[in-house]
Amino acid sequence: MVQFVGMLAAIGLTALCWGAYGPVLHFGRESMHSSLRPFVCVGAAYFVIAVLVPLLLLARGGERGTWTSKGVLWSLLAGTAGALGALGVILALGFGGKPIYVMPLVFGGAPVVNTLLSAALGRSFNQLRAPFLAGLILVILGAVTVLVFKPQPTAPVAATAVAAADAPAPQAPRGAERVVEVLLSVALALVSWGSYGPVLHRGQAAMGGSRLRPLVCVGAAYFVIAVIVPLLLLAPLGDTGQWTVQGTLWSLAAGSLGALGALGTILAFACGGKPFTVMPVVFGCAPVINTLVTLALAHTPTGAVSPFFLAGMLVVAAGAATVLAFGPRGHAPAPKPA
Repeated sequence: MVQFVGMLAAIGLTALCWGAYGPVLHFGRESMHSSLRPFVCVGAAYFVIAVLVPLLLLARGGERGTWTSKGVLWSLLAGTAGALGALGVILALGFGGKPIYVMPLVFGGAPVVNTLLSAALGRSFNQLRAPFLAGLILVILGAVTVLVFKPQPTAPVAATAVAAADAPAPQAPRGAERVVEVLLSVALALVSWGSYGPVLHRGQAAMGGSRLRPLVCVGAAYFVIAVIVPLLLLAPLGDTGQWTVQGTLWSLAAGSLGALGALGTILAFACGGKPFTVMPVVFGCAPVINTLVTLALAHTPTGAVSPFFLAGMLVVAAGAATVLAFGPRGHAPAPKPA
C-alpha cells in the first residue's frame, strides 16, 4: 500500500512539473527573444538537479543498483529524447505557438508514440485492440479541436511589458504564427517525449532499479545537448536575443520543473510503476495543469476560452488515457524450465 501511494505521489509530481513547464518556459523565451538562450538555462538547471545532486548522494552510498553499460546507454538515449523534446517545445513557442495549445498537442500525441514504442520493444503489436484504436482517434480529434479553437492572443500584461522593455527592434506582430514550423516542432516534442518513458524504464531496469544513476545519465545528455551545443551555435546562427535576469530566472525555473518531473518518473518506476500505467496519468493530467497555469500567468479572461477548446482538451486527455490503458502490455515471461 505504501509503495502504491508513493507511486501516485511520484506521478503527481511529474504531472504537476511537466504541466507547468510550458507556460513558465514561455515567459523566459519572451524575455530573452531567443530560442537557444532559454534552452541553455534549462540544460543548466538539469545539470545541477539531475547530475551534481545525484552524484553527491551516490557518493554517500546506500543507493541500490549498479552502473552497467546497457543501462547507461538506454538512460543517455532517454535524456537525449527529453532534451530534443524540450527543444521542440522551445522552437514551437519561438515560431509563434502559445503554450495553452502547444502543450496539449504534445501531451496528446506523446502517449501514442509511447504505446507504439512500447509495443515495438515488447514485440506485442498483435495485442493492439479496438479500444486502443478508438483512443488514438480521440487523441487526433481532440488535438485538431484544440488547434482550431485555441484562445486568440489577448496581449497578456506581463508579456507585453517585458516585450516593450526588452525588444531590440520591431518584430512580427505578437499574434503571427508560422503554422507549419509550429506543427513540425510539436511533432519533434511529442515523438521525443513519447519515447522518453519506455526508454528510461529500460535504462533503470538495466541498472538494477537504481533511481539516481539513470537520472545522472539524463542530466548528462541534457548538459551536452541543451548547454554545450546551443552555446556553440549562438554566434554561427546569429542569435539576436539577449540575456536578461527575468528571462534567465523563468528559464531556470522551467528547467527545474523538467528535471523534477524526470525524477518523479524515475521514482514512479522505482515504486513498481510501468510505462503503460505511469504515463497515462501524467499525460492525462499535465494538459489540464498546463492550461490552468497558462491562464493564471497570462491573466486571460475566462470569456476568451472557447468551450470547444476545453472540450477538445478533455478529449485529448481521455484519448491519451485510453490509448495507454488499452495499449500492449508485452508478453508474459516464459516459464523457467524445472
